[in-house]
Amino acid sequence: MTLDRFAPAIFVFLWSTGWIIAKYAALHSEPFSFLTMRYALSAVAFCAISLAVRAKWPSGSLAWRAVYSGAFLHGFYLGGVWWAVAHGVPAGISGIVAAMQPLLTALAASTLIGERLRPSQTAGLALGFVGIAVAISPKLVQPGASDLLHAGIPLAVNLVAMFAVTYGTVYQKKHLQDGDLTAIATLQYLGALALTAPFALAFETFRFDGTLETYAALAWSVLGISVGGIALLLFLIRRGQVSRAASLIYLCPPTVAIQALIAFGEPLTPPLIVGTVIVAAGVYLTNRKARRAVKA
Repeated sequence: MTLDRFAPAIFVFLWSTGWIIAKYAALHSEPFSFLTMRYALSAVAFCAISLAVRAKWPSGSLAWRAVYSGAFLHGFYLGGVWWAVAHGVPAGISGIVAAMQPLLTALAASTLIGERLRPSQTAGLALGFVGIAVAISPKLVQPGASDLLHAGIPLAVNLVAMFAVTYGTVYQKKHLQDGDLTAIATLQYLGALALTAPFALAFETFRFDGTLETYAALAWSVLGISVGGIALLLFLIRRGQVSRAASLIYLCPPTVAIQALIAFGEPLTPPLIVGTVIVAAGVYLTNRKARRAVKA
């Protein structure tokens, strides 16, 4: 299928824009407040799509599983990462934590759903992690990295967020293989909204300055990332191994660096270029199809 061929590349592009959007949004809104609006609008968007295509809505335990998985895939994950970065975790350190997800997903998938990896896939996942470490290594020696010593709780929240999205990804593969993806996504965003909105109400003031940049960031985060990116991620999880889909996350930090060069003029460093090549090799090893044995 054409979508099978191009979905990984499109997903990496859409997903990587999340960091660029976060940089714009942080200047104009509070994290939980912004995410609450994003989740509400995303749920409405997916609901409209579901009604338009006359999707069959899940019921009973399947519906509750969709809501439950959304709390982890979106609520705990993005809420934790955005809050942690806003409260002192350096971006470079957060990048290393985020790069743990494919490895954690591979381990969890092997333990919880019996997904077996080939040796080349295991090597690819490890290589991807090495590439990420090389790519962002200059950030670890910047003055801001020393702030990590004073950011124990935010760092712990960042780590919990990575475990949450790992669990949510594996849960999605195990329990949500049936049902319409758009209807399931609607319920997942409702689950994320139910988790995030109370935090915004309790700890924030729903600051949203209403500038053109803020509305543009919100629109792209809903249509480009939440609708487009998440729909592709769910599609990739359903079509293949969880570990292969998760390994694409490795490509996001280098892609973000290229986007930051275009959007903000941030330079591409030699470690970033070398790390990107290593990451690409790791993702290739993880996602390439096994060669079938040739009959004599």
